[in-house]
Amino acid sequence: MPHVVVVTPTYNERETLPSLVEKIFALTISGLSVIVVDDNSPDGTGAVADALARRFPVRVIHRREKSGLGTAYRDAFSEIIRTDADYVIQMDADLSHDPAAIPSFLQAATSCDVVLGSRYVSGGTIKRWDLKRRLLSRWGNAYARAVLGLPYRDVTGGYKCFRTAVLKKMDLAGLSSIGYNFQIETTYRAHRAGYRICEIPITFTERAAGASKLNFRIIAESFLKVLALKFL
Repeated sequence: MPHVVVVTPTYNERETLPSLVEKIFALTISGLSVIVVDDNSPDGTGAVADALARRFPVRVIHRREKSGLGTAYRDAFSEIIRTDADYVIQMDADLSHDPAAIPSFLQAATSCDVVLGSRYVSGGTIKRWDLKRRLLSRWGNAYARAVLGLPYRDVTGGYKCFRTAVLKKMDLAGLSSIGYNFQIETTYRAHRAGYRICEIPITFTERAAGASKLNFRIIAESFLKVLALKFL
């Protein structure tokens, strides 16, 4: 059976992390493990993750401070590529990404190198977003697709699956995105390298607990970083 690693960064996710981990392992997928990357959450998420690690195949990476979504994934990926993992799935810890979609990702990954969970292909949907958030997401996707020449419908989503071989070839140390632009950057680099990328529909549900991490700095980073990626 393939070895599958699910990576989820956390910052103040103690209310949702236990449910996420339980739902993941309720799928009873052989060879599956989870890496939690916690940025010293003030609400004690790191301790909750440690407790989960005593019950499930969970490894916890404790970081000293909040350092950004992109660097959290980069740190986890850098460890995973030194193992025998076959697939890496990245997802949010706030239950906005449904673990029930994991088998669909793995099925698609048998013929694709990178699988994007898409809110904007047929069958994809978003729940509990207001009009402002919907327009911002649509604009961000249209902007990145136009500037970078990407054919995919959803390049800003965070629910994705990589063949580990793709990450081994990617210059992880050279990834420059700190925030959500990490999603665009990794897809763009895989696209430029000629990997097979496909999209599957997902349902994205706005978090029921805690606060969104999206802010003006993250939006500004994405705007500028997309332009910078064009000249790689």
